[in-house]
Amino acid sequence: MSDRLKGKVTLITGAGSGIGKAITHLFAAEGSSIGLMDIDQSGYNLVTEDIKNIGVEFVTVEGDVSNIADCENTVEKCAKTLGKIDILVNSAGVTPRKAPREWGFEKTWDWVVDVNLKGTVMMSRFVSEIMKRNGSGSIVNLSSVIGLVGYFEGVSDGFNPYPHSKGGVVQFTRDMAVQFAKDNIRVNALCPGFTYTPLTKGLTDDEEMKKKLESLHPMGRLGRPEEIAKAALFLASDESSYVTGACLPVDGGYTAK
Repeated sequence: MSDRLKGKVTLITGAGSGIGKAITHLFAAEGSSIGLMDIDQSGYNLVTEDIKNIGVEFVTVEGDVSNIADCENTVEKCAKTLGKIDILVNSAGVTPRKAPREWGFEKTWDWVVDVNLKGTVMMSRFVSEIMKRNGSGSIVNLSSVIGLVGYFEGVSDGFNPYPHSKGGVVQFTRDMAVQFAKDNIRVNALCPGFTYTPLTKGLTDDEEMKKKLESLHPMGRLGRPEEIAKAALFLASDESSYVTGACLPVDGGYTAK
């Protein structure tokens, strides 16, 4: 175990899969106590076995970030059980590809924006009050390269809620960073390129689409959750003490073209 986050308490949403799972593993290995929030209990049950082996303190909460009561309950339980919250990682996210087929445009749009943007805002709202009382904090939001640029042709008709939600996370990050700098609370965002996670499985399982996605990244490959987690560690830790309001692409050059 390293000590880059020793003595810290981190609350991570979407902790049971994908990038959130990789962040949970890494932060625990770096010495942080962990609060895990996920809507799917079976997902984080597997993660907690690994955390037990690492030996850090943790608490799990089954909850939906788009539900304000779940957000408040999660924050209260984490703070009460672990004593404080130093770091919040808003990793919970969905894509319209995962919406039930019978849903129409409006219900799908609302769902994606509620989870990706509203969930990020609500969790930050409750955690920031604790961080204010503690006199410091670091919030890391998960946006996307698609929060910085438009989708490539054939994926969106201009009304895809994913870029709308992730673009909102970018602007929320910047505004919150400015407003909370006086409280010694840093707020930053990660903008990953296409990464191998359950959310992209529908794309990467299609060999033709996978090759298309790889060609969009100058490095010629997609990202791995562990690579995004390492960038999250930098933004969450004191190593980035003079960084706030940054929206960092971790994208193999995708947005540099």
